[in-house]
Amino acid sequence: MGLDYKLVLWNAHKKTYDKIIVVSMLLYIIMFAAITFVFNSETSIETLVIRAFGSLAIIMLHIILVIGPLARLNTNFLPILYNRRHLGVSMFIAALIHGGFSMFQFHALGDVNPVYSLFTSNMDYGSLTNFPFQVLGFFALLILFLMASTSHDFFLGNLSAKVWKRLHMMVYFGYALIIAHVFLGAFQQETSLFTIGIMVLGFIVVASLHLITGFKERKIDTTKTKEKEGWLEVCNISEIEEDRAKIFTVENERVAIFKHNGKLSAIHNVCKHQGGPLGEGKIIDGCITCPWHGYQYLPSNGQSPPPFTEKVATYELKLDGETVFINPKAFEEGTEVKPCKF
Repeated sequence: MGLDYKLVLWNAHKKTYDKIIVVSMLLYIIMFAAITFVFNSETSIETLVIRAFGSLAIIMLHIILVIGPLARLNTNFLPILYNRRHLGVSMFIAALIHGGFSMFQFHALGDVNPVYSLFTSNMDYGSLTNFPFQVLGFFALLILFLMASTSHDFFLGNLSAKVWKRLHMMVYFGYALIIAHVFLGAFQQETSLFTIGIMVLGFIVVASLHLITGFKERKIDTTKTKEKEGWLEVCNISEIEEDRAKIFTVENERVAIFKHNGKLSAIHNVCKHQGGPLGEGKIIDGCITCPWHGYQYLPSNGQSPPPFTEKVATYELKLDGETVFINPKAFEEGTEVKPCKF
């Protein structure tokens, strides 16, 4: 967490992460070029650049799309999630090089404005198989630009977490446009089977991981709770690990119940930063710490420790022997609630 916005706050982990990204991108381009010249030595430099950076961007996009569900299924992937936006910006740069060279080779050598040429060189917009696939790629690139240009926390803080999150969920619309862009290109022009293979395999992996994660999340929302005099029975104390939480759905809202130092505290599960699942985090130095980006909240009142100002709703708990009950009515965000001792 930080108080002041700076262009980039690099630490040792981020530097290592970014070095791996840059080196991996360079190695891929070198290997792609070498293999291309071995098997098709007549390939022009422009075509090589278009194919190399296009396939690189597609691979990176698939990696970005699977990081989220992988981190939900296995916490070992969380370090990658912390700096996913760096990977997203790098992916956009690869896509921009692909799109820029494509625009130059196919639309910039005539007398017509390249963008105008892109939209008018193929006017068969009513056809399913002959639809101008380059237009789809152009709009996908605009979406990737919008996401890359607003990836900094400055925009997150000023747009609000909800608006920012909805904006960046457009990545799935961009992904759909890219799928259509690649497969329509395969119908209309000579397209690398390698690129098509990446798309098919990538879509299967992305869809499968999201479905698996979705079914896991659905169990939380469909777990039934017993009501007793206005209180909901949620679990036994032993079901919650020390300094960890168990997540429940109460009044259609996710709630995380944390166990810490012989006490229980309940707060709203959604982090104010990027909507991270607080219940999947843990208590560090007395603060509930979001597993996505480290934002922290005090268990007793749902407030971020000063000088930070984020707040989440809190809930009242009570015990009946070893059984934990929760009052389904949430308190205002940041309300102090006495922890339930056991």
